[in-house]
Amino acid sequence: MSSRPWAWAAALLWLSTGAAAHAASPPHLAGVAGHTELRVHGRAMLLLGGELANSSAGTAAAAARVLPPLARRGFNTVLMPVAWGQIEPRPGHFDFALLDQWIAHARALRLHLVLLWFGSWKNALSSYAPTWVLSDPQRYRRAHSVSGAPLPMLSVFCRATRRADAQAFARLLGHVRRIDARQQTVVMVQVENEVGYLGLGGRDRSGRAERLFARPVPIRLMRALRTAHDQLPWRLKRAVHLTGGSWSAVFGSLADQAFMAWYYARYVQAVARAGHARYALPLYMNAQLPAPHERAGHYPSGGPDPLMQPIYRAAAPAIDFYAPDIYWPDFEHWVSRYRRAGNPVFVPESHRSLAAFDALYVFGQARGFGFSAFAVDQPPQHGDRALAAVYGALRHLAPVLLRAQRAARTRALILHQHSPRPEQTLALGGYLFRATLARDWKSGRRLEHTGAMMLIERGAGDFDLLGMGLTVTVLRNPDVDNRIAGIAQVEQLAWQAGRWRVVQRLNGDQTNQGRQILLAAHHFGVYRVRLYSIARH
Repeated sequence: MSSRPWAWAAALLWLSTGAAAHAASPPHLAGVAGHTELRVHGRAMLLLGGELANSSAGTAAAAARVLPPLARRGFNTVLMPVAWGQIEPRPGHFDFALLDQWIAHARALRLHLVLLWFGSWKNALSSYAPTWVLSDPQRYRRAHSVSGAPLPMLSVFCRATRRADAQAFARLLGHVRRIDARQQTVVMVQVENEVGYLGLGGRDRSGRAERLFARPVPIRLMRALRTAHDQLPWRLKRAVHLTGGSWSAVFGSLADQAFMAWYYARYVQAVARAGHARYALPLYMNAQLPAPHERAGHYPSGGPDPLMQPIYRAAAPAIDFYAPDIYWPDFEHWVSRYRRAGNPVFVPESHRSLAAFDALYVFGQARGFGFSAFAVDQPPQHGDRALAAVYGALRHLAPVLLRAQRAARTRALILHQHSPRPEQTLALGGYLFRATLARDWKSGRRLEHTGAMMLIERGAGDFDLLGMGLTVTVLRNPDVDNRIAGIAQVEQLAWQAGRWRVVQRLNGDQTNQGRQILLAAHHFGVYRVRLYSIARH
């Protein structure tokens, strides 16, 4: 027996915490009345995120420099890259010291992490794969261009690369489970990054790819498309009327894209399944979205954009959901397309300049569980202060917002100066909230180019309103009754000393004599609004 009783105590503590770690449910997605939540330690969580620039997580010193300012700015989650070449510098030799230090720093600051697996592909190319992979194209084969030239892109058709990537991903998740299953600092993992083929023609022209393209479409895929007929985008519906055939015969002008999507999905399924077996964290894939009129190959062809997601769902069941990286101005359009495709709403990348507005839309209108702006560790930009204010408010409103999301009692909108509609209307709780961009009451000129708001219904006629840059007129919803709406009270709130306090009661000029709710043009605000209705006669 050891002469050091503390050694036995330490061993018992290690065994008990290890058992607790294995018994505890890991972070997971849960469906509630048609709504999806991310649950951590068994409780629903709003993921108020920011993604680091690609090269920001490459040293331990960067963690101490980057993470504290993000915690102070209201983020509760950081999306950080983990490079395959970083953790497996030599075949079969793994080094997780850098990741361990980032996890430790995040945990000390009560930040959560979403790990971005930069494995075989990042933005379709392969610059984060290990040198021993990139320097051996005979074993770890490259994709080829239309002219037959090898590209700086690992081929999705190479079994050796797929096995090596899957092994590394499994080791990564196994390590995270060992050091973090109890604390649950890491809540989710992105598998690869914006996969797809970049180049003219829209598909790999390597020898194996050409042989597979000449074969009929796999029966498994045809069956899956027929089963999902009612949910298919219209451009894929023609496939279900065929019993089979070549890729071109079944998919027409989408043949190259569909072919690549099937094989990227199969590759990712192997990687995701290997990791999930080690630690069952939620796994998702992101996608680079096409610009208007952009052709596949100019953006990654065969990635999991909404058009190709039915193919991914057939081949990659280990992926829990798909998420859009939205840098185009039609933010609401892309969020809606991903929702219609059956995904819970999480936006991993977006423009920092408009992030405050977009976050309100994601959590309010789309009832999403998470949002993230890109490159949040870089020098300050316009919009950073507004996002910090939004995140600060949402952290304190999270219990109320989560309950309202479950009951579908949230709404949100974004208005842009060049929007085709000069006003938008939200319906909630028997009332209509008609919004226009804020104007100077003397000159009539617009005060901001963009405005947004989120509504949370707390009770009958009782709302929290978050936003900026809008003038809101309240009407009674004629689909509910024939009554007339009125504004009883508008209070501006601030979080002070651990609770929401009224900092100003607004009336007179600040509410257009009780006729409108005027959201400040130049800074974000939280308002408590009480409404009433009376009979017309």
